Amino acid sequence: MMFPIRDENPQLQIPYVTYALIALNVIAWLALQGIGVEPALSASVCQFGLIPADLTGSSVSAGPGFCNIDGIPDWHTAVTSIFMHGSWMHLLGNMWFLWIFGNNVEDAMGPVRFVFFYLLCGLAASAAQVLADLHSPIPMVGASGAIGGVMGAYIVLYPKVHVHMLLFLVVFIRTFAIPAIAMLGYWIVVQIFGAVSSMGASGGGVAFWAHIGGFIAGMVLIFVFKNERLLARHPYRGWNQKEHPDDAWKPVSNKGGVWS
Repeated sequence: MMFPIRDENPQLQIPYVTYALIALNVIAWLALQGIGVEPALSASVCQFGLIPADLTGSSVSAGPGFCNIDGIPDWHTAVTSIFMHGSWMHLLGNMWFLWIFGNNVEDAMGPVRFVFFYLLCGLAASAAQVLADLHSPIPMVGASGAIGGVMGAYIVLYPKVHVHMLLFLVVFIRTFAIPAIAMLGYWIVVQIFGAVSSMGASGGGVAFWAHIGGFIAGMVLIFVFKNERLLARHPYRGWNQKEHPDDAWKPVSNKGGVWS
């Protein structure tokens, strides 16, 4: 098992939106999902989760599912589902990835653009999951599709920035650093294999198609949302990564930089 623990990418401005998104997800978990305790968890998943059969009006052919479907599409769930989670580990894992990669993507476009970018990636992720199974009665929750968009943008913006990984192999534990293009490339390949292998399966699981849809949306939308003036300040944009970034990087202003 591999897990990212940090990157070697300087944070040039305070990532207010990244902080706010993390806070909103945590607040939703505490206030709407009852910190994962039933019946609040199941009720929140059914009320705020995205159910493909509900949006496509195919609830009859979908058959019985985890939630009751009344036949009236709840379009708001395309957004609300992005802020819901299924467990503590689901929430913490997603917020950790957003913490590591979100600040530098926000650096490249500014806070206002980042809000719209994040939401559009989330909507693209929701659309991909719906298209993968139009008749599914299984609710989808989680920020990972939108965060997949952040990761897609990151691999375009900072492909050579080193990401430090924590590796678990039974009792063997070590850390190592690899370029973002390798780490995030590995991540999306895993999602593709997971999506293909899960085709035709019934029941809940990982929303692989949402991850893929969000990632691709992020790779495309970054060319629309990036701010060239802000990105020009960043020392490691594109393929400009130094061999030893920890030693080579110098702050671009007297306010210094903060490692994410």
